[in-house]
Amino acid sequence: MSAYARLERRFARIADIQGALAVLSWDREAMMPAGGAEARAEQMATLSELAHDGLIAADTGDLLAAAEAEASGLNPWQSANLREMQREHRRATAVDPALVGAMARATSKAVMVWRDARPAADFKALAPALAEVLRLTGEQASALGSALELAPYDALLDGYEPGLRGAEVDAILLPLADFLPDFLAEVEQAQAPARPRPGPFPVAQQQALGRLLMARLGFDFSHGRLDESAHPFCGGIADDVRITARYDEADAASGLMAILHETGHALYSAGLPKDWRRQPVGQDRGMALHESQSLLIEMQVCRSRPFMTYLAPLLRQHFGATGADFAPDALYRQAIRVERGFIRVDADEVTYPLHVVLRYRLERALLAGDLAVADLPGAWRDGMQELLGITPPDDRLGCLQDIHWPIGAIGYFPCYTLGAVLAAQLFQAATAAEPAILPGIEQGDFAPLLGWLRRSVHGHGSRYELPELVRLATGQELALQPFLDHLQARYLS
Repeated sequence: MSAYARLERRFARIADIQGALAVLSWDREAMMPAGGAEARAEQMATLSELAHDGLIAADTGDLLAAAEAEASGLNPWQSANLREMQREHRRATAVDPALVGAMARATSKAVMVWRDARPAADFKALAPALAEVLRLTGEQASALGSALELAPYDALLDGYEPGLRGAEVDAILLPLADFLPDFLAEVEQAQAPARPRPGPFPVAQQQALGRLLMARLGFDFSHGRLDESAHPFCGGIADDVRITARYDEADAASGLMAILHETGHALYSAGLPKDWRRQPVGQDRGMALHESQSLLIEMQVCRSRPFMTYLAPLLRQHFGATGADFAPDALYRQAIRVERGFIRVDADEVTYPLHVVLRYRLERALLAGDLAVADLPGAWRDGMQELLGITPPDDRLGCLQDIHWPIGAIGYFPCYTLGAVLAAQLFQAATAAEPAILPGIEQGDFAPLLGWLRRSVHGHGSRYELPELVRLATGQELALQPFLDHLQARYLS
């Protein structure tokens, strides 16, 4: 058996373990009784160790070197798979296992403290644990950067979106930070006053409508589920995709849009190349691309005028919703309403990037040692005032709102806005290539859109690096202008 074939077998085993972890993780959030938490933690730790052991095994490096020597006999998919194997191995072996263990313990402690500190708006309680997470994250970033020949922050970015660098993030976020505050003021002046939708909207009907829309978008319920959890998310594996939702009987839109957002993630996962799903090349390209797929469905498609034309009669059917407030134009205006707010996850697509800019600035300063943990609340308040013109009244609505930093997820936040920018560029390319997409959305026929996404994005898995994938799909480099054009057309026309 060739070295490459042996690696395929090893990485298939690792993928099976990681798939089991994904389903166990979904179950922990959606179905597991509280009393199972301790046993589940041990199960997941054991499986994580098994997967990691396969990556760092003494002969993995030798097999990779031998496969590289055989590379002339590999086809394009196999060559890309070998590249992704090498990437995973380099990252896994760059950090001392003792540091990995220390980080796991520090983040577990920080999350436990954060869960109490956030509702109490008590940043001082979290500060020591967060400082330790940041110290260890800095050590990890330095180790990864040294092994990968990257700056420390770039090494962290690379873990969430392979190949992503700070310079590329700056090229997107810095112009947005300049453009959006004035644009936001224009939009606020142009939009009509808010009109609350009369409820209630029974949960059972919300669930039924959510399932109907998921199926119309292309979600296959023989390979997936919709359940309920405290926080909506998409998990599982490509052949068993798990979505969760959260419902509010007074506000059907929040639960419905969350379902549609997670369906975008699910469609991407389900569309990954079937022949390569147990190999690194068959996995998703990264979190910026994953976010682009959820935001393309939610923001580009399901908050559009054509979609609201399709949705209006469904609201009458499921909720008996009639009158001017449920006419397509009124639904559209409500779906694109812009408001300044303190909470990132509740933000609209105009203000959301400013929340990301703030976190990007602060986490880079924290990692570089330019901002002390004790000074984070004040820096957060100053940044919110500068970018959004509002100041949070306490740290619960400020720097305590996200779990990302307590779990050590530094470098993740930029993926959200890069995803929004990429979603606009991809949707622009899709509608130019397939004239049936927009009329199809108005009729509830999403097959033209899904077909384009399957061919242009989903089916490639990780065969291409992100810049090449974007060029293949759109004919251009990743660019900010399509997103700016989208904002101008949607909010000021």
